Amino acid sequence: MAVKSYYATGKRKTSVARVWMKEGSGLLVVNKRNFDDYFTLDMLKRLIQQPLDVTDKKGKFDFYINVNGGGISGQAGAIRHGISRALVEYDEDLKSLLKKAGFLTRDARVKERKKYGQPGARKRFQYSKR
Repeated sequence: MAVKSYYATGKRKTSVARVWMKEGSGLLVVNKRNFDDYFTLDMLKRLIQQPLDVTDKKGKFDFYINVNGGGISGQAGAIRHGISRALVEYDEDLKSLLKKAGFLTRDARVKERKKYGQPGARKRFQYSKR
């Protein structure tokens, strides 16, 4: 019997993570590299594994992830979003747990564009009366 795999896409800022999930031993591969080699900060490792901790599925699935765009923190957020959506594909009953934790909501905050005639998005040049 073929092993069933689940696919989901996660996004954060300008990062996009494509997540393939199948039953296994808890292997995490990011961009064909080991999870611990790709993410060196413990905070980001914990952030990515939050959906698995909330649903008690840690060590039950193998994840193969392609992520591009943005920085390392945005990529971690995109992977967390993708893993959460893949878990919902696997079991619809997990949706309420993940929704309550806020992992299924796409964090839409992005950098505001610079406006013409001023030095930044919000900053104005100093006003001078004379």
